[in-house]
Amino acid sequence: MMRLLLLIMSLALLPATLAAQDRAAVERQFRGWLEQAVWPRAQANGVARGTFEAAFTGVTLDWDLPDLAPPGAPAQPQGRQRQAEFGSPGAYFGRGTVDGAASVGRQMAARHAGTLARVQRATGVPGHVILAIWGRESAYGRAAIPHDAFRILGTKGFMGRRADYFTDELIAALRIAQAGHAPARSMKSSWAGALGQPQFMPSSFLKYAANGDGDGRADIWRSEADTIASIGTYLARHGWIAGRDWGFEVAVPGTVSCALEGPDQGRAIADWAAMGIRRVSGKPFPDHEVRAEGFLMMPAGRHGPAFIVTPNFYVLKDYNMSDLYALFVGHVGDRIAYGSGDFAGRWGAVGGLMRSDVAAMQRALEVMGHDVGGADGLAGYKTRRSIGRWQQATGQAPTCFPQAAMTAALAR
Repeated sequence: MMRLLLLIMSLALLPATLAAQDRAAVERQFRGWLEQAVWPRAQANGVARGTFEAAFTGVTLDWDLPDLAPPGAPAQPQGRQRQAEFGSPGAYFGRGTVDGAASVGRQMAARHAGTLARVQRATGVPGHVILAIWGRESAYGRAAIPHDAFRILGTKGFMGRRADYFTDELIAALRIAQAGHAPARSMKSSWAGALGQPQFMPSSFLKYAANGDGDGRADIWRSEADTIASIGTYLARHGWIAGRDWGFEVAVPGTVSCALEGPDQGRAIADWAAMGIRRVSGKPFPDHEVRAEGFLMMPAGRHGPAFIVTPNFYVLKDYNMSDLYALFVGHVGDRIAYGSGDFAGRWGAVGGLMRSDVAAMQRALEVMGHDVGGADGLAGYKTRRSIGRWQQATGQAPTCFPQAAMTAALAR
């Protein structure tokens, strides 16, 4: 009986033992990949052997990262990522998050007034906008950035699902270490490989990181002045238009279709006003904005606040490709600078669908000839306005946002 029990126990342990052996084999392949694939590229980019060794001494694969494809592992079914819930846009603007970012932002505005003024003169980017990004990315440097950048980027470059991209970023990180901006072992990143307080990918660091404190280095991990200067430089080089706002919350009458949304459907702000669109504050659009181009932006369609945004909104979106991210930054920046309150428009009870459900709607719209921007399960502006155009074509009042009741109708 005891022998049988021992046999059963040993069989139960066998898969774990094999898994450990498999991981050990993959770790050896990782070391080989570093030497055979990464080191020659690093060397060709001016990275010294000492810098390379300092970056990878003791570094192992991080098996806890998402979206990994270890050598020999079966491929994951396509679309698995779409099983996540597609939430309400309003959840992005939790009161605690917005109030906290604005409150600390005002403190930082006073503490770093001189640096912010210098960077604004140099880049044209207002200090309150820089602060809002800094607050969103790393809580003004207070958020933990715990990961070893070389472990994260090495893992994703070796067995991530975007291996080529992350290998390029790994080479960029080695170039940063070689230039002396940060010692290899202190180069910390997010789980996605984004570096320091402004959360730059390494390639963005090489293009946009700036020295704000005059010490000759761009240290976005420890220097608040360098962080501020780097964010300002990034936005300026992505086309920030000095003197223009990011946008204005507006009321959109029912006679104006939500399907007019998008950066490719711009018109003079005076023309939007002539269509009946008004600022919710009751103030007129500023004189210097009236003749300039603006764009309708309705992140929840008819189920939430609406905005006329300027090209600067899309510069903010370049920092993180999300309408809600850009809107959060603009909103928090306004609260820092002007003490403005909540949006006047209220977020409706939308969301709760699975991303796979939204993707199914997108595929149905594509079959009809609509450009939804890809069936990714996310309701970007192309998907929102495609829903609105479909609703208009089928005699419905356009709401421009996915809802559960549309699934069956679109399938027909």
